[in-house]
Amino acid sequence: MQKSTTNTINTHYVEFSPGKDPFEKARRKGSRRWILKHIFHGSNKILFIIVLITTIVASNLTSIIFVLIGNAISDFLIGNYSALFFYTTIILLLSVGTPIMRLANYMLREVIAQRMERDCRREFYTNLLGKSQSFHEQQRIGDLTARVTDDVRMLNFLISPALSLIFESFTSLVVPLIYIIIFYPPQLIFAPLLFSILFLFSLRSYVRKLGPITGRLRGSFGMMNAILNETLTGIEVVKGTVQEAKEMEKYYSKAKWYRDAYIDQGRVQAKYLPILFLSISMTLAFAHAIILNFFNLMSIGEIIAYYGLIAQLRFPTFISIFVFAIIRLAITSSERLLELMNRETEIDENIKGIKKVIEGEIKFEGVSFLYPKSKKPVLKNISFTVQPGQTVAIVGTTGSGKSTLTKLISRLYDVNEGKILIDNIDIREYALESLRSQISFIEQDVFLFSDTIFNNISFGKTSSFEEIIQVANEAQANEFIMDFPNQYESEVGERGVQLSGGERQRIAIARAFLSDPKILILDDSTSAIDSNTEDKIQRAIRNILKDRTTLLITHRLSQIRWADLIIVLKKGEISAMGTHEDLLKSSEEYQKIFIKKFDVDISQLIKQKEDS
Repeated sequence: MQKSTTNTINTHYVEFSPGKDPFEKARRKGSRRWILKHIFHGSNKILFIIVLITTIVASNLTSIIFVLIGNAISDFLIGNYSALFFYTTIILLLSVGTPIMRLANYMLREVIAQRMERDCRREFYTNLLGKSQSFHEQQRIGDLTARVTDDVRMLNFLISPALSLIFESFTSLVVPLIYIIIFYPPQLIFAPLLFSILFLFSLRSYVRKLGPITGRLRGSFGMMNAILNETLTGIEVVKGTVQEAKEMEKYYSKAKWYRDAYIDQGRVQAKYLPILFLSISMTLAFAHAIILNFFNLMSIGEIIAYYGLIAQLRFPTFISIFVFAIIRLAITSSERLLELMNRETEIDENIKGIKKVIEGEIKFEGVSFLYPKSKKPVLKNISFTVQPGQTVAIVGTTGSGKSTLTKLISRLYDVNEGKILIDNIDIREYALESLRSQISFIEQDVFLFSDTIFNNISFGKTSSFEEIIQVANEAQANEFIMDFPNQYESEVGERGVQLSGGERQRIAIARAFLSDPKILILDDSTSAIDSNTEDKIQRAIRNILKDRTTLLITHRLSQIRWADLIIVLKKGEISAMGTHEDLLKSSEEYQKIFIKKFDVDISQLIKQKEDS
């Protein structure tokens, strides 16, 4: 047997990619590098530089205003009134110009924030589309929804207001200190410098304590959202089994975790020491200035200006209590996003692979398969050949591996051992899009999108109205569609809830007819169709199966009888192969299936076949 190397090669695979991914390398280097890549992506870096420059200029202008106010007061107290007009004019111009500059700053940072959210949302969604089937089967939809909505939204808040306010806080902390050193006695720097040092150390401890709490916040929110999604999706089962109280309790328990995490965050914020340090520092600074004034080393105007500069330290102190909480939440959110985006995918889209119209020959050579994180093989040493245009029925008891076998053909999973060939070419050598576009799969549990009937039938192929009507007629669906008020423009609801099971299956069959696949797989696709409708649809199915390789998973005798080959599976292995009459005579497993199905003696089934 040939062993697949697909899972052993350390390559970053995707099943779908829209083209060049500018963020792939940054994703591998961690959340901080990934965030920086988004911030400085494209023209964002120019806007970000402008934001930084305007923030620095605005902070300098604010500090200059306080210096000018102090000088104006000093000149007024000594009777130098001639300079007051000059100071008033300059202060007025700066007071008007500074808010205008800050307004432009806020607009630009909001543009960057919205761009980042847009790009991250598109990147995450595209990444999910590129993940394998096995990846999605291990995820909870509610948690994925929480990540793609709320976690991505936190990255918007990271830019505006968080990072913008952090830089603004930094300039509000540093620029006043520089102006104090330049314009006033150097010893006055002692109190604000001491505060700045204590502030930075306290802030570091504060951010460290917030880290685990924000992780709990985002995780519990995802779990709470997952439970909500599962409950509402299965609301029919919940109500049918009278489990409302149990589901309510389950949701409340997760909501309590979310609440408790916020309470813990509140406790950390309540112990935020920089506010206390600021009050003490401002008192010391004012007392220091009064002492210098007593020794005629400072004027009253300079004291007022100095205190105005010290007062600017309030902004970084008070703003950091919630801004750094946002940053921690955003970093945790980015880690949650990268956790999934960096998850390895086993199947590659193989863009440079073989692209050709297939004839439909299918060959299994020693195929064995087990699902990820499972130790028990689902399929073991499967070998058979299907000629182009043949119809093969696959039968077996529940859990024998029928559906799994058919899913391997379109590479929803890759085999662990052996290989599958189509037209004598290993399916891993085909370009994935070319391979899957020529295979149509109709399952028993049909999925329809929350869209119109027309769009559900034409999903995956641009079609005319005439083509849609033709395939709907072939699938025996046109009659019930025309009974709807809006006919083909009627909305089917989420997952097609406004249609019956049989109607959903006929829509899916019509969709398969339209795609005109080279290989058609029907997984018990007529199970929800009544006998009268089935008689009509069988003719349409048999017409479309001409010159097409078809695999049927069914227990309907009417379909099995006209199969060219029947494969009987038992516990993941081929128990028998042959025609219906041969297997009725030679295969005990096949006989068991029909004795159980029809509750008749096997000799009667053989006689029925001979009579027909």
